[in-house]
Amino acid sequence: MFDDEPVGASPIDADEAEGLIPGHIHTRGELNAWEQQNIIEAARWVRTATEPALRESTILGLHKRMFDRTWEWAGRYRTSEKNIGVFWADIGVEVRKFVDDGAYWLEHDVSSVDEAAARLHHRLVLIHPFANGNGRHARLWCDLLLKQNGRPMFSWSSEELDRAGESRQRYIEALRKADGGDFGPLLGLLLRNRE
Repeated sequence: MFDDEPVGASPIDADEAEGLIPGHIHTRGELNAWEQQNIIEAARWVRTATEPALRESTILGLHKRMFDRTWEWAGRYRTSEKNIGVFWADIGVEVRKFVDDGAYWLEHDVSSVDEAAARLHHRLVLIHPFANGNGRHARLWCDLLLKQNGRPMFSWSSEELDRAGESRQRYIEALRKADGGDFGPLLGLLLRNRE
């Protein structure tokens, strides 16, 4: 859809692009700027939300809150293949396993809450349940999980992570290392940037 996609961004296919609500958007920068107000409102909701983070309806609902003024398909799983993510037809099953695993990890103290949050953040990005906004959604969802477990939220520097630059590159590199099972760089990055 756009020629100015940052590294690591999922391209939006023609069918998904038809779900774009505002008609004046032609670049990724314009799209990000338009989406930002919705995301700010969703971030305010996260600070007071009582819906459990580890519930599929919360995961879907948060995406809808973040993007419902931009995409007709906000809050619904993608129905196309991307450059990252599980096969689209497996998303519902993978999200349910994600929810169950996260609940088990936290209930049985498999790791610290911070480490569980970093691992779950990575896994949600890896599942890539939505056509667009997966990284931003996973970061805000992670904030909800941390808040609900009595931990301070990570400071994601989201404006820097949404566009090409050194911060985004470090974040993408940390996610790629986590793909290989090394969560140290991601957890270190997140803990250094604690809110």
